[in-house]
Amino acid sequence: MSRRSAHGQGSGTTPRPQHYQLVSPGTPADPRNMTQVSPGFIFNNKDQLIQSLRTHRVNTITELRRIEKIFAFLDSAEVTEPMTSAWAHYVNSNNLLNELRGLTKTYPFSSECLDEAKAMVVRDPSSVRSWNYCWLVLIKMERENLITKHARALASKASTWGGRRPTAADFDKLVKACVAEWTRALRQMLRHWDNPPSTTGH
Repeated sequence: MSRRSAHGQGSGTTPRPQHYQLVSPGTPADPRNMTQVSPGFIFNNKDQLIQSLRTHRVNTITELRRIEKIFAFLDSAEVTEPMTSAWAHYVNSNNLLNELRGLTKTYPFSSECLDEAKAMVVRDPSSVRSWNYCWLVLIKMERENLITKHARALASKASTWGGRRPTAADFDKLVKACVAEWTRALRQMLRHWDNPPSTTGH
């Protein structure tokens, strides 16, 4: 399905709606009949969904994806700005980082890795054609191999080792452990999309 807005570059790292096309697979057969969007949040119509996004009452990737699927089915221009802004808020308010760290208990996910991915998305002209800032950031980390880069950066910090000099074997072991845990978390987050949102607008 297609829409007529998306997020592009605004001030800082917050995207600004412009043009996008969204293809959201896995949409329920008729989400207009759905009243329960997520546990604890009961919605009956589009206006309530929009209000829940504007007030940030939904703040997890699972909840946002469910609403996104409903909006993809509804095909209404009214939903573009609140959905775009909700994804931007989710990423920039550290909710995305918190969820990634919830999946990486042994080696907490690198905030520097996430920050670099966010900055790369803002600089990327192709990113203006998708409303889903979160997906763009996650896929950027994967495609640019940022996890390995920042795992090595972590292992290179003296503070990581408490002042002692690690052996080459210790260094490599830590890098591999971080890469494995962070990659599992990233892939788990990306599984919220059956297929990637389209980034080709018209």
